[in-house]
Amino acid sequence: MYLGIDIGGTKTLLARFTKDGDLQETLKFPTPKDYEEFKTQLANNVARITTKPWKLACIGAPGIIDHKNDNDKNINNLGWLNVPLVELVKSIANCPVLLENDAKLAGLSEARLLKPLAHKAVYITISTGIGGAVIIDGVLDPNLSDFEPGWMEYEHNGKILPWEKFASGSAIVKRFNKMASEITDQHVWKLISRDIATGLVDVNALIQPEIVIIGGGVGAHFKKFQKPLMEELKKYETALVQTPKIVGAKNAEQAVIYGCYQLMKDHQKML
Repeated sequence: MYLGIDIGGTKTLLARFTKDGDLQETLKFPTPKDYEEFKTQLANNVARITTKPWKLACIGAPGIIDHKNDNDKNINNLGWLNVPLVELVKSIANCPVLLENDAKLAGLSEARLLKPLAHKAVYITISTGIGGAVIIDGVLDPNLSDFEPGWMEYEHNGKILPWEKFASGSAIVKRFNKMASEITDQHVWKLISRDIATGLVDVNALIQPEIVIIGGGVGAHFKKFQKPLMEELKKYETALVQTPKIVGAKNAEQAVIYGCYQLMKDHQKML
């Protein structure tokens, strides 16, 4: 059995995979802000998902991953600093454990679903915050392993703010008092699209991908804002920087756990 763990700002999702990638079961629980409480909840829920031994586990977590010390340097949405996630999961699952940024894992899984495989793809997750990944020929670009587009700064309503502070799912709730799933007003989606386009314009100019995949909780509703987003992006096209193809993630809500499986599969091939 292979264990995938997606630690989000509001929820944690567990998944049990077979060696061949069959997703057999998932289990979701609210992510406690208190790390000690999280440790207890994680242990209890991992025990619920199977009684069989785990062969390998993979954690997807927000923030910058310190691979040298197997911990997460800073999970801003939860206020966790230098948490030893690999050590924690090893003690619970009693198996080897991999750790990677959640957006990188989501991007890895979504890029590998593209037919044909893109040479250069960018994945942007719009959820509690905004994260991203650059994938070259189906592999995470090691030169951009700390790519954090949500922290690019812009002038917004007279203040200099990180992109995710005015365009993420949390920002949408704060501004409109509704989650993306509850918004049907096309004027509201046009305003949201303008904020999303602000950051995407720079991502496109810097990376110049063939395709951009939008995922996360907001990305799950891509069809609602696809048209106004493309209209906004077209305004900023130049002779040197054209708007790439923009698509919604195929597994917007479960891309991270599928990415966990892809990383575990790659790891097994290397053994």
